[in-house]
Amino acid sequence: MKSVAIFCAASENIAPGYFEAVAEVGAMLGRLGAAMVYGGARFGLMEATAKAAKVAGAHIVGVVPDILVERGRVSSLLDEQVGCRNLSERKDIMLERSDLLVALPGGVGTLDEIFHVLAAATIGYHTKRVVLYNVNGFWNSLNATLDGMLQAGFVRGEFEKYLVVANSIAELEDIIRNN
Repeated sequence: MKSVAIFCAASENIAPGYFEAVAEVGAMLGRLGAAMVYGGARFGLMEATAKAAKVAGAHIVGVVPDILVERGRVSSLLDEQVGCRNLSERKDIMLERSDLLVALPGGVGTLDEIFHVLAAATIGYHTKRVVLYNVNGFWNSLNATLDGMLQAGFVRGEFEKYLVVANSIAELEDIIRNN
């Protein structure tokens, strides 16, 4: 069974189209028989993705920092709950527990997760890829920034090997199948 880490927003104040897009991702993970590894929160795109994945039969792994437990913000959809002390530990566990990492639309926490994994790859800690699921062009500006950094020589290593963009659910499914 493939294990796919999902990075995304826990915010509820997001346009409905993003909820629909992540539900497609969750359903696809279940259809592929993949395990979903994510932050374990019961809000926003995190919960929407997990709910669709669970309904479709995916195994749901929540990597849950102590503060979420203390505040009662843990999803009830988890098949497996992995505790951790903080967000840094959460990222390391999610990286360890996954074959591939997918960034859905998200905020500062999602950016932190993306860059944590990419930085680790560029210096040789792992060879796993991060896929930016570019819903409605959400990641276009980040891609432009990263491309500028790459062209100017600020990004080293085989960066293009570790970062992939999927512009449709079909492209994302193809990447997951062939990873």
